[in-house]
Amino acid sequence: MDMATQFPDQGLFHLTGSRSGEGFSAIDIGTLRPALLAAYGDLSRLRHDYPVVLLETPGNDGFAVALSTVVSRLALELAPRGIEGERLRRHLLRLEREIRAAVAAGAQGALSELWADAAARLGAEAEARKDATAGPVLALAATSLKIDGVVAGCDAQLPARLMTQAWRHAQWRKGREFHAMTNALMRQLSDIRRAAWAQSQAGRQPQALRAAVGGAHGDVFDFDAMSRLVARGAPKDELPPARRKRIDWALSKLSSQTFYPALHSGVADPLPTGFAFDNCAAAMEAFRGRLPAAAELVKAIAMAELEVAGRYVESEHDPVFEHYDEHSLTAEDLALLPDYLVCIPPERNDAPENAALLDMLSSAMPVKVLVQVSDLLEEASIGAGHFAFGVRSARLATTAMGLGGMFVMQCASSALYAQRERIARGLACRGPALFTVFAGSPAPAAGLPPYLSAAAALESRAFPTFTYDAAAGSNWAERFSLEGNRAPEDDWPAEPFEYADEAMQRIVEPTRFTYADFALCDRRHAAHFAAVPRERWHAGMLPVADWLALPEDESSRRVPYLLAVDDKARLHRVLVDAKMMQATRRCLLLWHRLQEHAGIHDSHAERLLARERAERAAQPAAAAAAAAPVAAAPAPSVAPAAAEAEAPAERPPSDEAWIETSRCPSCNECQLINDRMFAYNENKQAYIKDITAGTYRQLVEAAESCQVAIIHPGKPRNPNEPGLAELLERAQPFL
Repeated sequence: MDMATQFPDQGLFHLTGSRSGEGFSAIDIGTLRPALLAAYGDLSRLRHDYPVVLLETPGNDGFAVALSTVVSRLALELAPRGIEGERLRRHLLRLEREIRAAVAAGAQGALSELWADAAARLGAEAEARKDATAGPVLALAATSLKIDGVVAGCDAQLPARLMTQAWRHAQWRKGREFHAMTNALMRQLSDIRRAAWAQSQAGRQPQALRAAVGGAHGDVFDFDAMSRLVARGAPKDELPPARRKRIDWALSKLSSQTFYPALHSGVADPLPTGFAFDNCAAAMEAFRGRLPAAAELVKAIAMAELEVAGRYVESEHDPVFEHYDEHSLTAEDLALLPDYLVCIPPERNDAPENAALLDMLSSAMPVKVLVQVSDLLEEASIGAGHFAFGVRSARLATTAMGLGGMFVMQCASSALYAQRERIARGLACRGPALFTVFAGSPAPAAGLPPYLSAAAALESRAFPTFTYDAAAGSNWAERFSLEGNRAPEDDWPAEPFEYADEAMQRIVEPTRFTYADFALCDRRHAAHFAAVPRERWHAGMLPVADWLALPEDESSRRVPYLLAVDDKARLHRVLVDAKMMQATRRCLLLWHRLQEHAGIHDSHAERLLARERAERAAQPAAAAAAAAPVAAAPAPSVAPAAAEAEAPAERPPSDEAWIETSRCPSCNECQLINDRMFAYNENKQAYIKDITAGTYRQLVEAAESCQVAIIHPGKPRNPNEPGLAELLERAQPFL
């Protein structure tokens, strides 16, 4: 049915965003949330990755560990079997929930502090219920905590706090490695000087010989006589003056370097000072200011290594080191020194002091940059109000990949903890690294917490997770990864959504989470959506993902909608205007490009595969034609009835559902709807496996989603299935 004639107000809204007439629900779009997020009401009651404990001391857990992991380990360690163990586990889980709720409400502090506060509150509540066990049990658990650190929730400050802590750990490791190398060089250089001195006249004086023998046998020898014997012919200085000067200079530079703090009791200062910044200009200025000192230090290390190995040749190396300055430094040289960290606040991404970001990343500067993104959908500055999806922010990481020679990671804040190993790898790389992180919408709809807002960006492909590591290999298959995205081979991830219809019948629909769903999570974009009352729902409305798959001439006769839920758990269909659909289509296009980088649906590979299949299919026919006799006897005629029996008909009676299997393009759309009803044969072509395993609605949706319209729903088997009138209308084109 043509939507434009039956519901012209809906078509007008889709095309222009204008609400005319009374055909829309009087509901604040900002109070709605996408249907798939309806189940996530109170996050404090759900165990997930946040909050995390930012660890001060390096260990097996790296730079952070989830609070849920800490509690689970304690429960395994402390809880005995039986009723007492179960009681302890319940107390620990309640305490974890209390800490999570406190952090979500703004509480800050170390784990030990928040643990004590939460235990005190729960203990007081338990005493009011005449339960005297909770307080002592939780206090005992607190004494068993083996780690401590600042507790961080998934909020706007998380990316900078987490990245800074990870950077601190990386610099601690670099400092340990640097001190191990330079201390070994200084010992060996000192040994060279000491050995030369022992062979010189000064080293063979009576006092020096007495000191070398030691006090225990000092009265046994006549050191004056010994000195006269061994000092004959000894040079005044075993080391040539030029070599001694080089060794003394190298020792002086290595012992006085200021890049890494000195070791104290075997532990390095956790943070080299003056290497963390909040803008690119300040970091670059500090880097340039340290270049002369860096050149001197690298020169001293190179000289020391040659001297220790006995490979310093003055005629060869003196001219090199004489002209060695900051312009001689290579990326490998700079990698020995601390990395610079730049955490750009989201409101300063376009500030003048950060204009040289890409230039800084393409240089040899050992810098790790965090760019925090707060807006993934911006009105274009040019044009009639069209959306420019990710013009600056969301596409920064893909632009940086084109520079090459660096580590690039894009990730939503909700997935930072899950991607901590990749973060550590990026911070440990020798060259520049860029981390772009989306920490949630600044104006979330329906009270969505930042964690859910960021997770929605990840699920909707608005801000997918990917990493590019130039040092991982020589090709894209080794360098690029989409790991961390759900169903990376699909356009949109799908989840079963369960609800009750008007007749209180249970309905389960596969629902895809699209970019439009994500935009619905942001109040600023509410004007691009309109809720429609149930009595105005009709067959011309299509889910956003299905509408995008339609040819243009068909999509013009339909309107796209989302399923959304209000604060009273009521289900709504929400229309989406053309501007938002344009942004959604653009998002899908960018996702397809990332898929190709990862080797998923590679257009070049698919073209070659199709060509190879065509060539293989043509080979048997060509071979048969070549082997055929010049004149063949006519084949005996076969009765029409017999011919029909030999070729089984694909089409069953018209009232039954059926599929034109031989035309199936293997798109997998039907199996995404119900993989028990639809299956593939040995040629990877679809057929109806079990008609009783699904509903008529799923048959109709499969017919609508099929790219080549080969699924025919037939007539419904269950006359009592809800919504049959609408479904039969939708099925009419496919019967």
